[in-house]
Amino acid sequence: MNRKNIIPHLPYDKPFLFVDKIIEIKQGYIKGQYTFPKEAEFYKGHFKQRSVTPGVLLTECAAQIGLVCYAIFKINSEEQLEFGMTSAEMEFLAPHFPGEMVTVEAEEIYHRFGKLKMGVKILDHNGKLLAKGQIAGMPVNYNNEK
Repeated sequence: MNRKNIIPHLPYDKPFLFVDKIIEIKQGYIKGQYTFPKEAEFYKGHFKQRSVTPGVLLTECAAQIGLVCYAIFKINSEEQLEFGMTSAEMEFLAPHFPGEMVTVEAEEIYHRFGKLKMGVKILDHNGKLLAKGQIAGMPVNYNNEK
């Protein structure tokens, strides 16, 4: 699995796909980008005077790039991998505005018993740190549903 064929294996589609490209991927590390479109519906009410990207969507972007894309690479899955986030602890340091690109960098903290935990950073188009934290997840097992 290489960086060019990971995105088609994601279980997301527009408008909930927050990955434009994977720039670099190797054992223990991934870097990718996404540009939040100015016309996205969620900006209309978040905030009235000057729209900013909701932290939950920045976290989702970090999870899609830094957790799920990396998991597809690590597990080398040729099928769509449904990988659910189990925990996130993010610290937001600066606002992100409509139409701007973000870069997500993530480093593997651990992968054991099926659970993957990543340290993530979200940077703006100038390289300024917008948010940082840790995100963890594991493959979704639908066989346990009642």
